[in-house]
Amino acid sequence: MDTHTPTHYTLVHQLSRRIRIISPVLKNDAERSTIFEIILKKRPEIKKVRSVLALGCVIIEFDPAGLPKKNLFILLDAVLGNIAQRQSSSHAPHKKVFDGALQEIDLAVEGMSCASCALLIEMVLKRDERVKHASVNFGTSTLTVHGQLSKADVDEKVAGLGYKTYAMDTLSQRRNLIDKEHLRIAEAKRRFIWSSVLSFPVVAVGMAMPTTRWLHWMQFALTTPVVFWAGRSFFIKAWRLAKQRTANMDSLIALGVGSAYGYSLPSLLRRSGHLYFEAAAAIISFVLLGRFLEERAKGKAGEAIRQLVDLQPQTATRITDDIETIVAIDDIIIDDILLVRPGEKIPTDGVVIQGLSTVDESMVTGESVPVIKDIGNKVIGGCVNGSGVLRIRATAVGMDTVLAGIVHMVDQAQSTKLPIQKQVDKISAVFVPSVMVLSALTMGGWLLAGASFSFAFGNAITVLLIACPCALGLATPAAIMVGAGQAAREGIYIRNGESLETAAKLNVIVFDKTGTITEGKPKVTDLVKLSRLSEDKIILLAASAEHNSEHFLGKAIVAYAREHSLELQECSYFQSATGRGIEAEVDGKKLLLGNHDWLVDQGVATDGLLAAASQFAEQGKTPVFMAINGKAAAVFGIADKARPQAIHAIRHLQKLGIETLMVTGDTAKTAHYIAAKVGIETVIANAKPDEKLAIIRQFQAEGKNVGMIGDGINDAPALAAANVGFAIGTGTDIAIESADMTLVQGDISRVTSAIQLSTDTIRIIKQNLFWAFAYNVVAIPVASLGKLNPMIASGAMALSSVSVIVNSLRLNK
Repeated sequence: MDTHTPTHYTLVHQLSRRIRIISPVLKNDAERSTIFEIILKKRPEIKKVRSVLALGCVIIEFDPAGLPKKNLFILLDAVLGNIAQRQSSSHAPHKKVFDGALQEIDLAVEGMSCASCALLIEMVLKRDERVKHASVNFGTSTLTVHGQLSKADVDEKVAGLGYKTYAMDTLSQRRNLIDKEHLRIAEAKRRFIWSSVLSFPVVAVGMAMPTTRWLHWMQFALTTPVVFWAGRSFFIKAWRLAKQRTANMDSLIALGVGSAYGYSLPSLLRRSGHLYFEAAAAIISFVLLGRFLEERAKGKAGEAIRQLVDLQPQTATRITDDIETIVAIDDIIIDDILLVRPGEKIPTDGVVIQGLSTVDESMVTGESVPVIKDIGNKVIGGCVNGSGVLRIRATAVGMDTVLAGIVHMVDQAQSTKLPIQKQVDKISAVFVPSVMVLSALTMGGWLLAGASFSFAFGNAITVLLIACPCALGLATPAAIMVGAGQAAREGIYIRNGESLETAAKLNVIVFDKTGTITEGKPKVTDLVKLSRLSEDKIILLAASAEHNSEHFLGKAIVAYAREHSLELQECSYFQSATGRGIEAEVDGKKLLLGNHDWLVDQGVATDGLLAAASQFAEQGKTPVFMAINGKAAAVFGIADKARPQAIHAIRHLQKLGIETLMVTGDTAKTAHYIAAKVGIETVIANAKPDEKLAIIRQFQAEGKNVGMIGDGINDAPALAAANVGFAIGTGTDIAIESADMTLVQGDISRVTSAIQLSTDTIRIIKQNLFWAFAYNVVAIPVASLGKLNPMIASGAMALSSVSVIVNSLRLNK
C-alpha cells in the first residue's frame, strides 16, 4: 500500500493506468502548467498528460510496469514542489494593480529566428508586475507593451534574452529600420552563398562514400567554417536560451548540427564509424537558404509600410530671419517656417502662410485630383507640391503628423494577434520541447529495435530538423501583415487588427446618413422666417452661433452667411447637445438651432414652421429650426446629395446577404427620401446617440455581428460599440478615434472591399495553418520511421516557412 502523502496536490481519481490530480500550484497558471507537462512528458513511461487550467486539474496516463504508481506519486510531488518554489522565488503570482497612467511602448526586435523566440520574449515581459499587456509579433519583428515601465526597462529585458530592440517612434527611425532590414537580407544572402560554396564539395564527396583519408579530412576542413562561421548564430542563440531553460527552432538546429559534427570527429580520428559532415554542412546551407528567402518574403509583405515611410522627405528648408537652412526632418519643431518649392514633398503637417499652389494628396488621402492650397489651408506631410511655391508653418512633427499616424495605424493592425493566433501560440509554446522528446524517443526506439547506432542517430537528427514551428508561427501574422498593407493601399486604414478577422462575419451594417451616405457637403437652399428681423440678420445670427459647431449642417449655415458676405459676430455663450442642436447667445439674443424635437423640448412652439419643414423633408432636404429668445424664428432647408458610390456599395452588401439599415438623427421624411435613392428599406429617423447605441446592442443581443458606418461626434458611441466600426475619413476626429477602420475620403464602397479583404485574409490564414499542421503531422512520423535523409529534412523545413509567406502574398493580387 502507498504511504506517500502528497503536499502539493490532491489525488481525486485513480485507475491502474490513469490518475487525476488537482494542484493549486497549477490553477489558472498557463506557464507553470506548460512547464509541468513538458517535464512529465520527458519520461517515456508517461503516455499522456492533459490539463484543465481553470481547475488546476491534470489527467495523467502512464505505464505502471515502467513507472510504479508509488514512484509516480513521489515524482509528481517533487516536480510540483520544485515548480512552486521556483515560482515563489522568482515571480510570485499576485494581482497586478495599475494606479497611475499606462504608456504604450512599440519597439522593433532584431534577432528573432522563429515563432518560439516571440513567445519567449512575450512570456518574460508578461512576468513583470509593471506590464499589463505584452504582445510580440514574429511576422513583423515588433513588440508592443502596455504598462508602467520605460523603454530602457523593456530594452534591458529583451537584451537579456539575446535580442536587440530599436525605437520606431518617428518616420526617420522607421526608415533606419528599413535600411537595417536591407542589410540583414544582404547578410543572409552572403552567408547562404558562402555556406553553399563550401558545402557543395562536402555533400558531393559524402554521396560518393569514399574511403580515401584525405577526402575525409577535406570534408572536415570545409565543414568546420560552415558550422562555426555561417552557423554560429544558431549556437549562440541556442546557448542563451538554454541558460533561460527554454528552447526554440535554433535549439533544434544547433542540437542537430552539433550532434552530426560532434559524432563525426571521433569517427574521423579513429578511422572508423560513419561520418555526418555532409549532413551538418547541408543542414546549415538549407536553413540559411530558408532564412534568406523568408527575410526577403517578409520584406515584400511589409511593402505597404515602406511605401508610406518613403513619402516623408529626409530634409526640409527652414526659413529663419529670411535665411534658408537645410535641416534634418527630425530637427523641425512646431511653428517653424518651411519653404516648399515646386515638385518637392511637403516635409510635415502645417498651414500655408504664403503662396498658392496645388498639392497631390493621393498617396495619403486617395483623392486623385490635386487640391488647391491657399493662405490658411492645411497641408499634409508627404504630399507632393505642384507648380507653386509655398511657405508653411509647421503644426505637427514626429509621431503627431497625419502620415505618422497612418503608419502607426497600419503597424498596429499588422502586429495585432487575432483570436485564432492565440490558439496557435499555445501549440507553438510546447512544440519545440515536444520535438526534442520525440527525437530522443526515436533514437531510443530504434536502438531497442536492434538498429545500428548510426542509423538511430541519423533518424533522431532528422526528427529535429524536419519539425518546423516557424511555419505555424508565421501562418497568421504573415497574412495579417499583407492584408493590412493591402487595405492601406485601397484607402482602408485599420486601427484594430481583430477587426480584419471580424469583418468577414458581419451580417448587419448600420449607416448614418449625413456625411456618410450623403457627401457631407450640405448647402442651404431655402429659408422661411417668421421673425420680423431681416433675412440677412437671421442668417448672421445663425451662422455666428453655428461657427463653433463641427456639425455639417452648422457648417452649411456658416458657408451660406459667407456667400452673403456677412461678417460673423462673437458668440458669448455656446452649448452643444450632440445629435439634437445648439444653444448660443449672440448680440444679446438667446438662440436655439437644431431639429424639431430640440426646440419643442426647450418649450418653443414651432407650428408656424411645420408646413415649410415638411415640404423641405419631402424634397430630401433637412430642416433646421431656429428660435430667438424663446420664439420660433425661422427654418433652413439644407440639401445634401447622396454619395455616387452609395448605391453600388449598398447593393453589393445586400448581394452578400448583409442586412442594411439607416439610423439617423434627421427627420423621417428626409431620411426615407435619401434611403429610397440608395436602396435602403429599413430607416430609423430622429435617433439620438444613445438610441443608435441601443440599436447596435439590440442586434448584438440577437447574436448578430454588427458593423457601423458614421462620421460625426454623435456616431462615436455606436462606432465604439459595434463589432466593426467604420469611420468616414472626412469626419470628426472623435469618430475616427472610436472606429476600427477608417475609409479614406469617405468612399463607402470600400466597406465591401474591407469585407472581401477580411474574407480573403481569413481564408489564407486557414490555408497556412492547414499546411503548417499537415506538414508537421506527416513529416515528423515519416522522419521517426527512418524514411527521410537529414539533408532533405532540413531543406523541407526551410521551404515550409517560405511557402506560408508566399501564400500570404497572394492577398496582394
